[in-house]
Amino acid sequence: MQHRALGRTGRSVSAIGLGTWQLGADWGAVSEDDATAVLAASADHGVTLFDTADVYGDGRSESIIGRFLAGRPGHGITVATKMGRRLAQEPENYTPENFRAWTDRSCANLGVDTLDLVQLHCPPSAVIDDDATYDALDALVADGTIAAYGVSVETTAQALAAIARPNVTNVQIIFNPFRLKPLDEVLPAAEAAGVAIFARVPLASGLLSGKYTAATTFAENDHRTYNRHGEAFDRGETFSGVDFQTGVDAAAELAAALPADASLPAATLAWIAAQPGVTSVIPGARNVRQADANAEAGTLLDGGFDVDAFDRVVREVYDRDLRDAIHPLW
Repeated sequence: MQHRALGRTGRSVSAIGLGTWQLGADWGAVSEDDATAVLAASADHGVTLFDTADVYGDGRSESIIGRFLAGRPGHGITVATKMGRRLAQEPENYTPENFRAWTDRSCANLGVDTLDLVQLHCPPSAVIDDDATYDALDALVADGTIAAYGVSVETTAQALAAIARPNVTNVQIIFNPFRLKPLDEVLPAAEAAGVAIFARVPLASGLLSGKYTAATTFAENDHRTYNRHGEAFDRGETFSGVDFQTGVDAAAELAAALPADASLPAATLAWIAAQPGVTSVIPGARNVRQADANAEAGTLLDGGFDVDAFDRVVREVYDRDLRDAIHPLW
């Protein structure tokens, strides 16, 4: 597994990380035993970045991670959590007092005194642009509550604004073969500034697993059922904002272009991780089989996979079928 610098923190993290939204059981039921097995399999494959949030299962994801890591002294894993969605995402709620309450709660859930990395969880642009936001975050670093901070964003404009801040460690942004806009400005700007990039929703909520068809259905409490058109939160979080059938068709074309020994999800993760400026890709996994499949991308990064050939197909499909289907702000 390749490891890369986490901004200017002095830490390094694996090129393939693990997103843990699903361990909060927000994508359908996941038992704690299954969640722990996913964490163990990922760590055994050399994954050293777990990404979570205080609202994933109302803290369930953080708590499971905390219990797992407590049993692995010297684990070397960086836990990146997020805050800001426990209240309405209105600028007036992003106060030093709320930052303190949210981070204290995450410390308790994770069983630590200092959080490795805290990211603002897709806040409004006004919060990203406000000097007071970073003053409050710097104060948490100064008193040892957090070791570093970053911003998870929805749009490229938000990403560029966050990258321009001198103490931002990382920016987390949706980036995958269905969402190429970060290639234009965000990745080059982050690389120039020494800011880490975490590529989230890398498999487009599973569309890029290559296993879905027009007949595929999901549980009622799965956001892939209730948020397809942005009914609950930003549509871009579900299938990267692409119409389901359009995504199924595009995924099939990408899969058909691969050699027999490369799966579409592994090839997709390897392609993302190979882009200059990307620090880590953070796919989710609901079971050990999926965690193993994610880790397969790490072996593709070390050779044997023609990233350039896949890149040409990705861009062709995107330009023909997807570019006009994506909201221009994304």
